[in-house]
Amino acid sequence: QVQLVESGGGLVQPGGSLRLSCAVSGSTFSIYAMGWYRQAPGKQRELVASIRSGFTNYADSVKGRFTISRDNAKNMIYLQMNNLKPEDTALYYCHGAQFGGGDYWGQGTQVTVSS
Repeated sequence: QVQLVESGGGLVQPGGSLRLSCAVSGSTFSIYAMGWYRQAPGKQRELVASIRSGFTNYADSVKGRFTISRDNAKNMIYLQMNNLKPEDTALYYCHGAQFGGGDYWGQGTQVTVSS
């Protein structure tokens, strides 16, 4: 089993920045890719960014503004979010993809961008 715990969400003004953190524990060897998803009210959950073997992937809507990174020594995943916009408001989830199929999810952390 793998446990994912997010932190770092909050209320920020448009143009501001936040850094989300995801603490990964448990059978981390079973995970081959990590990512961040988000879900806004009334919308489907969408992929924001992912990282696998050092390669990163971003949704078009966040390219150039968000950066995903990982610290293997600390078992941490981060999402640095800059130049935040009101449309970035959502519940952000940390995700781990397991070898052989299966997914792990955190409980989510709320990001609200508003003046």
